[in-house]
Amino acid sequence: MKYIQTEQFIHIPEGVNVYIRSRVVKVVGPRGTLNKNLKHVDVSFNHVSNKLIKVTVHNGDRKHVAALRTVKALVDNMITGVTKGFRYKMRYVYAHFPINVNVIEKDGKKLVEIRNYLGDKQVRHVPVREGITIEFSKNQKDEMVLEGNSIENVSQNAADIQQICRARNKDIRKFLDGIYVSEKGVIADL
Repeated sequence: MKYIQTEQFIHIPEGVNVYIRSRVVKVVGPRGTLNKNLKHVDVSFNHVSNKLIKVTVHNGDRKHVAALRTVKALVDNMITGVTKGFRYKMRYVYAHFPINVNVIEKDGKKLVEIRNYLGDKQVRHVPVREGITIEFSKNQKDEMVLEGNSIENVSQNAADIQQICRARNKDIRKFLDGIYVSEKGVIADL
C-alpha cells in the first residue's frame, strides 16, 4: 500500500539554527556545529517558519515512511547535541585482575589504552572519535565519562570500548569482566 503524503515536523528551539541544502543538514547551536548527509534518504525538507521544519515523503511505502521518522529522530538528536550534549558513563567490572584504563596520544591521535584485562599482557587500544572528551570520575571508583555533541560518535565510542573487552572462548556466565555502559543521557549543566 502506498501512502500519498506523510509528514513529520521538527521543532527548532531558541538559539539553534538549522541549514538544509540538498539534504545535507547543518545544525548550529551554543555547543557547536553538527553536519549530517541525508542524500541517501528520499525525503523533502520545507522550512515552515524559523522554528518549524516539515519533512515529507510522497508516494512512499511502509519502509519509506519508516525512514521519514528516522530522519526526524536524527535531526532531533543533532539539535539536542548542540544544545545539551550527550554523556555516557562506563564502569570497569572485574573479579580479580584490576583493569587499568588511560587516554594516551600516539601519532597525533588520542587512544583509550586498556591494560590487564583478565590478566592479559596484551594492551588494547580504541581510537577516540572526533569531538569526544573522556574523563575519569573523581568521586566514583573505576568509572569513565564520555561526553560530546554527536550521539553517534559518543555511543559508538562506548560500544567500541565495550566490545574490545569481551571474554572470548570463556563461559560468559562466569567471566563477567569488562567495561560496560552504566548510564547515558544528556549533560545536565548547560
